Amino acid sequence: MQAYLLVGLGGALGAAARYGISSLIGRAWSTGFPLATLVVNIAGSFFMGVLIGLLARTMPQMAYEIRLFVAVGLLGGFTTFSSFSLDTIVLIERGELAQALFYIGMSVVICLAGLYLGLLITRGAA
Repeated sequence: MQAYLLVGLGGALGAAARYGISSLIGRAWSTGFPLATLVVNIAGSFFMGVLIGLLARTMPQMAYEIRLFVAVGLLGGFTTFSSFSLDTIVLIERGELAQALFYIGMSVVICLAGLYLGLLITRGAA
């Protein structure tokens, strides 16, 4: 139960941070390009790398709880792209380049197809 609370609290904070940053960027730069999403994805991926790198180096006693709260919760709520980035890099570091490329391709293609299918269904075109 404690794990769910850590993830839930971190997720709520991450989602609120994403909304805040996206709102600030949207007000500062009015453009049709999804700049806010790009910035959040880049920042989340960077911070995931910093966190995982620190946890791997220092192995603090509460590494599991920190990972749940920050990586799964906070950064997961901020952007799931950081988790996608971490999973991809782990595959590459293991020497599983084909798996990493498959994961990237399938994630992008299937996610875009899923979103498009959802739009078609809700728009009554499917």
